[in-house]
Amino acid sequence: MKKIDLNCDMGESYGAWKMGADAEVMPYISSANIACGFHGGDPATIRRTVRLAVDHGVAIGAHPSLPDLMGFGRRVMRVSPQDMYDLVVYQAGAVEAFARAAGAKLHHVKCHGALYNMAAVDEALSEAMVKAVKDLGSGVVLYVLSESKNFQIAKKSGIAVAGEVFADRGYSDDGTLAPRDKPGGMIEDAAASVRQALDMIEAGYVTSLSGKRVPVAADTMCLHGDQPGAATFAQHLRKAFSEKGISVAAP
Repeated sequence: MKKIDLNCDMGESYGAWKMGADAEVMPYISSANIACGFHGGDPATIRRTVRLAVDHGVAIGAHPSLPDLMGFGRRVMRVSPQDMYDLVVYQAGAVEAFARAAGAKLHHVKCHGALYNMAAVDEALSEAMVKAVKDLGSGVVLYVLSESKNFQIAKKSGIAVAGEVFADRGYSDDGTLAPRDKPGGMIEDAAASVRQALDMIEAGYVTSLSGKRVPVAADTMCLHGDQPGAATFAQHLRKAFSEKGISVAAP
């Protein structure tokens, strides 16, 4: 039986500003990437999201970002490898503390937005991210873009790593995510998302926006919580996985 982890970026509300449909999506996923306060999230939101994950048996992950609340962590910044290390350890530590207070543990780390994409193609940033996760200890899993430079470096390091694919994003020919503002960069049709998801899990490839088949290793699949209709997407994905005999569980 094939298996996939279905993860979602969550806890991205901040103060009076609300983002996503966490309560509606949580029952359909197996791991949650919880914002740590740098692109979204705040202490109370982290606490509530951790509690929601615990109540649904969902694995708890930290979702570190560049310090960019106004840009939602999606603007590129110039950071050093030491910055990468510090950003990951500091932010993951916040989620880990709330997980421990809830009687759970930190399961994984998945960086957010520009920080994630920068490490996907940068060796020094990738090595710093890997070191940060290794130093967090307790078998914390690192989620990184499948078949990227970051993925290869993490695999060689010996830490637990999951290659991530995206059900609701378009891909470029080199296997990186297409820009969100490019036509096709965001998949807004649930049926199209399901087709892409099944291709990645069952056939091991994704079709880029230009039509090229790009190999992927689908260990964990992301569904964005800020995507309009995220709960509907999640329902469609779970229904398709059930029909195909694909089990859903955290790595």
